[in-house]
Amino acid sequence: MSSIPKPLENLIDELSRLPGIGPRSARRIAFHLLHKSKEDSYALADALRGLADNIRFCTICHSLCEHDPCDICSDPGRDKKTICVVEEMSDLLAIESTGSYRGMYHVLGGVIDPLSGIGPEDLTVHALIERLEPEGIEEIIVATNPTTEGDTTSMYLARLIRPLGISVTRIARGLPVGGALEFADKSTLSRAIENRVIQK
Repeated sequence: MSSIPKPLENLIDELSRLPGIGPRSARRIAFHLLHKSKEDSYALADALRGLADNIRFCTICHSLCEHDPCDICSDPGRDKKTICVVEEMSDLLAIESTGSYRGMYHVLGGVIDPLSGIGPEDLTVHALIERLEPEGIEEIIVATNPTTEGDTTSMYLARLIRPLGISVTRIARGLPVGGALEFADKSTLSRAIENRVIQK
């Protein structure tokens, strides 16, 4: 029989399911929370409840939003003829923070990774293709990370989209191979967007 009270044990179990948090880290976090005030604990619980109740995927670009469509998709000042395709929401936020890109986005929800059993059908590729004709898109900027999987996804999208008569470009290699967009500095990301090249 465990000497840990059931509510604490439940919290440790839930925390240990989070990515990058093992049982020891989960236990440390749980005990840390025990030393916080009730108000702080309730604030954390309310934030988690608000996340579960109010955050959804934008039906257009598949980024996370509170209102559908998201603020970017509903902004009349954005360039509707250009779509920047990113792997995850964190990549969109990294590019937005540069202030150098004013087009639209599409979040794939990952990359093609056959070794992990992830194919195009597991991503939002079909939804991206559906966006192209009615919106009069002129350019797709593929901003996947400079990894083997990111490059594979980029080449796949180029082969799929180019026959539609739409220009497909790839962000420039200002980023280290194997790096992630969300960790790049703003000036490097700005230059990568500005110096994008035709995807082959």
